[in-house]
Amino acid sequence: MAEPIVKWVGGKRQLLSELRPRFPASFDEYHEPFVGGGAVFFDLEPARGSVNDLNRKLIALYRAVRDHPERVVEENRTHRYEEAYYYDARDEFNALFDGDDRSTDETVRAASLFVYLNRSGFNGLYRENSSGEFNVPFGRHTNPDLVRERQIRRASAVLSDVEVYNADFEYVLDEATAGDLVYFDPPYEPVSETADFTEYQADGFDADDQRRLRDVAVELDEAGVDVLLSNSPPVADLYARHDAFDVETVAAARTVSRDAANRDDVAEIIVSNVDAADRRQRSLDSFG
Repeated sequence: MAEPIVKWVGGKRQLLSELRPRFPASFDEYHEPFVGGGAVFFDLEPARGSVNDLNRKLIALYRAVRDHPERVVEENRTHRYEEAYYYDARDEFNALFDGDDRSTDETVRAASLFVYLNRSGFNGLYRENSSGEFNVPFGRHTNPDLVRERQIRRASAVLSDVEVYNADFEYVLDEATAGDLVYFDPPYEPVSETADFTEYQADGFDADDQRRLRDVAVELDEAGVDVLLSNSPPVADLYARHDAFDVETVAAARTVSRDAANRDDVAEIIVSNVDAADRRQRSLDSFG
C-alpha cells in the first residue's frame, strides 16, 4: 500500500477510518484539489485522476516523484542528519524556488531537499515566512529515514497516470465527469467563540472561498460526480441547506502540535452526496 512521502499539517491519516466507508464502492477517476500530504489519495491508490495544491514546492515534489523516482531516491542518499548541513540545505531549497523555471536536475534536487527538510525539521512541520521561504528550524529525531525509498517508489507508481496541478481548486470542474469521485480537504474554518466567519482568513482561504467551494461542490453534484468534503463544524450550514448533501460530525485526532498533551480529538464534519446504498460500507438504514 502507498503512503504519504512527507508529514503534513492537517493530514487525514487520523480521519481515514471515517472517510473510507463513506466513499462510493466504485468510481471512474479520483480528484483531490487540496492534496497536501496525500494521505487519502495514497490510501485509495486510484488508477486515474488528478491531484492539486497551491503550494508549488509540494507540487514540484510530486511531479519529480512521479517522473524521476530513482533519481530522487539516489539524491536522498546524499543527505546528512546534521544541524549545520540542515540550515545549508534549507537555504539551498529556498534559493531553488526564487524563480519559476528549473532544470530537471534542479527539480530533482528540490524534491530531495523537500523530503530531507521534512524528515529532519522540527516536528515534521512545513511552514513558510511572509516571503514564502521555508523557515522550520532543525529538529531532534532518532534515526530519521531520510531516503524514503519504498515510499517514493510506491508513490511514483500510484501517480503514474495522475495529472498533478498547481492551480485554484475550481480546475476540478474541467476535470471531473459523471461517475468520478472528488474529495475536498480545504483549509478549515476556525473553531472559536470569537472567530468571525466573515473576516477569517488563513493561508489565503477566507469565508468567500468557503462559499465558492460549496458552489463548486453543488455544481459537481448536479453533474453526477460523487463528492466528499471534510471541514470544521462552522461550515456545516453551508451544505446542510442543500438536500443532496449529508453532513455528519466525527471525531479526529490532531497529529501535529507543539504540545503533545494538547493533541486531543477535535470535532470535524464530513459532507457527502454519496447515497448510503452506494457506499463502500452500507449503513443498516440502507437495507430498510
